[in-house]
Order: sequence, then structure tokens, then C-alpha cells
Amino acid sequence: MTSGIVGIVLVSHSAQLAAGAAHLAAQVSGGTVTIVAAGGTDDGDLGTSAAKVADALRRANQGAGVVVVPDLGSAVLTVKTVLEDQGLEGGGHEGGGGATAVLLADAPFVEGAVAATVTAAAGGDIKAVAAAAEEARHARKL
Repeated sequence: MTSGIVGIVLVSHSAQLAAGAAHLAAQVSGGTVTIVAAGGTDDGDLGTSAAKVADALRRANQGAGVVVVPDLGSAVLTVKTVLEDQGLEGGGHEGGGGATAVLLADAPFVEGAVAATVTAAAGGDIKAVAAAAEEARHARKL
């Protein structure tokens, strides 16, 4: 049994892009969802950081699981490596011993972040939040 609201982790090659998307998503949720940006490398360059992702997963976990939205392919690889290192390989796991459920969403970065956050704020479970992020790819702009 889980409690709390699903957390969101945004993994980007750019710290500024991750922070901006997190800020936008937080605005639409009214600040009710924990959204953590994990952008850039440890030394501030473009790229991804396993340490930042691991820390973001820990910080975003409020008891109902975490949905991760990555920006580009190598961000996915970084997330998968962290999940494997934490025994959460396969992108999702819910186990004993304090392990949290984590789902990696195949979603557009900004639209997916906003859709996931809105669904989490409405009380959606981890599967609904991940599905909302992924469905955002079909949102037409015209």
C-alpha cells in the first residue's frame, strides 16, 4: 500500500532545461507535486549524471512512487543504469525493504512533464501518471 503523491523526476542534458520544465510543471500543479530536476553533469556541463538522478529519485519519493521523464536517449541510459544499480532494473519495481516504485516514461519532455504533474496532482497512481506523460505525445498544438 502506498500513500502520498507520485513524484516526478525530470532528467535532461541541460540543467537549465530541467529546471525550467520543473518550474513550469510546478506552476500547473499549484506546488502539490514534488518535481525534481536532474540536469547536466556534476561539473555543470551538458550531459547527464547518475549521481544527480539517484539523488533526484530519493528526493522525489513521497511514498506513492516516482515517474521519470527523460529528454534524450542517453538520459534514458543513465536512468536505466541508476535503476539497475538500485535493484530497480526494468524501469519499474515495487518491493520490500523501502524500495520505491519507479516508472520510466517514454514521453515528450515538456508536455510529458506537465501531463504527469497534472495527473499526480489529481491523485493519480504511478501507472496513471506515467500513462499521462506518454499520452502527451498525441496532444496536438494546431
